[in-house]
Amino acid sequence: MIRYTLVCDEGHRFDGWFRDSETFEKQAERHLVSCPFCASEKVTRGVMAPHVARSRREDAPARLRQMIKELREQAVAGTEDVGDRFPDEARAIEEGDAERRPIRGRATFEEAKALLEEGIEILPLPDLPQDN
Repeated sequence: MIRYTLVCDEGHRFDGWFRDSETFEKQAERHLVSCPFCASEKVTRGVMAPHVARSRREDAPARLRQMIKELREQAVAGTEDVGDRFPDEARAIEEGDAERRPIRGRATFEEAKALLEEGIEILPLPDLPQDN
């Protein structure tokens, strides 16, 4: 089956399913295809993007986990761990009272929300689930 985006002479767009392109052409010639909005039988195929089928990769979850792990490792390697002092240290950096540097640490949901409301940009870096 082929799904076509169809357009009538009034400009209405709608979808139609056909066995193949020849089936659409024959039905359109016989005025068997009509617009569901205005009943016009002057219908043509619209411009469409082709559907490309992708193969299902069995290793996709493992590959995704590995990519997330590598990204997290890079973030950890390039930041200073300030632990539970994170909210206070982030504010001090923002206010110019501490050296500007990339930091990471822990904050409660409420603390993180308060930082964001104050206009301090933060990005959560969640722990990864343990590999089984």
